[in-house]
Amino acid sequence: MTASRLEDSGAGLGDGPPGLAASFRHPGVAEAYRFRPPYPAEVFDVLEGLLRDEPADVLDLGAGEGALARPLIARGRVTRVDAVDASTAMVAAGRERPGGGHPGLHWIVGGVDEVPLAGPYALATAGASLHWMPAARTMARLREVLAEQGLLAIVEHGYHRLPWSDDVAQVVARHSRSPGYDPNFDVADELAARGLFRKLGAHRTLPVVFRQPVADYVEQFHSTASLARELMPAAEAAAFDEAVARIARRHAVDDVLTLDIDATLVWGVPTPPPEDSGENGEAGREPGASR
Repeated sequence: MTASRLEDSGAGLGDGPPGLAASFRHPGVAEAYRFRPPYPAEVFDVLEGLLRDEPADVLDLGAGEGALARPLIARGRVTRVDAVDASTAMVAAGRERPGGGHPGLHWIVGGVDEVPLAGPYALATAGASLHWMPAARTMARLREVLAEQGLLAIVEHGYHRLPWSDDVAQVVARHSRSPGYDPNFDVADELAARGLFRKLGAHRTLPVVFRQPVADYVEQFHSTASLARELMPAAEAAAFDEAVARIARRHAVDDVLTLDIDATLVWGVPTPPPEDSGENGEAGREPGASR
């Protein structure tokens, strides 16, 4: 499992410990993002298949350093990506990553519910990010800026069935700053339960092989809000690193891990909350329906 699956996805919708989201403003967290495994190529095949409007402009919510945005614009099918993130450090890191200066990639610092947006967008993407955002305001903004047939795609990815996951989880539990973490939390299900999202489809990619040095595997944990180095005394961070590395090295060859990574995608449309249904005269919209 990745650090993102292990920790940052389970705090609820905007309900994490006070100030925890501010960890993403630390340059060290932004730097550690480059050690997360990449999204499998199949993710981008699926995302491109969801484009039903022209121009094929995409809004990437909580873009981080552009792990979705940079490969997506580089493939050539998408005409523009507006990558929005609240962290100046994340955007700065993204600009320096491969593809971060693509002319079709536009970096925007701020909350997606507050910043000016071009729109309309044929697709909105959210890679392990929606759980940090105010649910109702974010989904309301998406209803404003998505194109007639525009969809929201929620993407999660990580390591596939690591044999040492339970051992690492115990180490994480001792050091995490997110005591309310729920491993069963699903952001798409929660949005649907709140009447803010209608799921229309889902897909799990096939596992692909990813080779990663043990040191990089350990460092990617520090890209999460709850395990940021900036939140740990140096001695605690060193103890965490040593404990995780000791577990991982049992499965490494020449200090390199051979891992499988996969991803899940859920897509659908943002819908007005139930109390707004009478005011709007609809419970939501299907792609292609009148607005």
